[in-house]
Amino acid sequence: MESLYLLYGQESFLLEDYVKKIKKSFDKLIEGINFIKIDETNVSQLISDIETPSFGFDKKLIIVKDSGLLKKEGKKKNAALSNLVDRVSEYIKENIEIIKQDNIIVFIESEVEKNKLFKVIDECGKVVNFEPEKLPNLIKRIKAISNAYKVEISDYDAQYLVECCGTSLQDIINELRKLIEYVGADGKITKNEIDMLTTKQIDSVIFDLTDNLGKKDIKKAMDVFYNLIYQKEPVQKILITLYNHFKKLYFVKIAMENNENIAQALKLKPNQTFLVSKYKTQAGYFKNGELRKIIEELEDLDYNYKVGLIDLNVGIEAVLCRYCGK
Repeated sequence: MESLYLLYGQESFLLEDYVKKIKKSFDKLIEGINFIKIDETNVSQLISDIETPSFGFDKKLIIVKDSGLLKKEGKKKNAALSNLVDRVSEYIKENIEIIKQDNIIVFIESEVEKNKLFKVIDECGKVVNFEPEKLPNLIKRIKAISNAYKVEISDYDAQYLVECCGTSLQDIINELRKLIEYVGADGKITKNEIDMLTTKQIDSVIFDLTDNLGKKDIKKAMDVFYNLIYQKEPVQKILITLYNHFKKLYFVKIAMENNENIAQALKLKPNQTFLVSKYKTQAGYFKNGELRKIIEELEDLDYNYKVGLIDLNVGIEAVLCRYCGK
């Protein structure tokens, strides 16, 4: 096991699981003795904590989480923090052998800048980037967890679960637990159970709404919209999500016409490329002019709402009904 780590990235579930494994290497952790927590409020005492003996224990664990030491904006805007980055970096580099004898230091951040401290940790310890997993790995995990509870789920339905819940492993596992409990041992999870039990992300719901809109099924489209309101989704958020979704569909149409890479046009992350086929399918429901008109109407609605001329709920209903009435 290393004595110096930097763990960062958006996949918090895998990151926290890694931290748990490090903690398990200690027989016992007593906060303030052989377990020290550092954040932005007490980061200035980091070097002092490293030097303090772990009385009665061979080593101590120091967790440095969201300290600001590896953030780009922190270094640029805060001279004191910038100086601390230099001091901590130099201290670790000069004392790494002593640190290895007495400490395990774990830096945890969601995002990092590859500054001086990053380079020192990379040189003297271990840097691990926890990026959201790609669809094939997520499907494997979903099926493995389900199989462990003797529950069946197909590749297709596992992918549908990802489409509904997003690519955050923690969100997926939370929803999967509900589904496993519902169907029970020897049961099977299908699209029906997923639609009935999971809490869908708003982006997924907007996909559903747009599917119905593209098929000119106003009743189902409005049912999806009213359900969002019933679930207390802020109507401003619904408007923004609708607007961004139709902009993406317009970009897809342009990219297809010019033989451009759709994933690049939409700036999709590597673990989101499976959405390309869904965007292409939905873009096929609309003509370029229709998409431009809907985008313009949503922009006008936003303006008229801000100046107090219209209620957002009524405005969104009107936009949806106008399109389906064509």
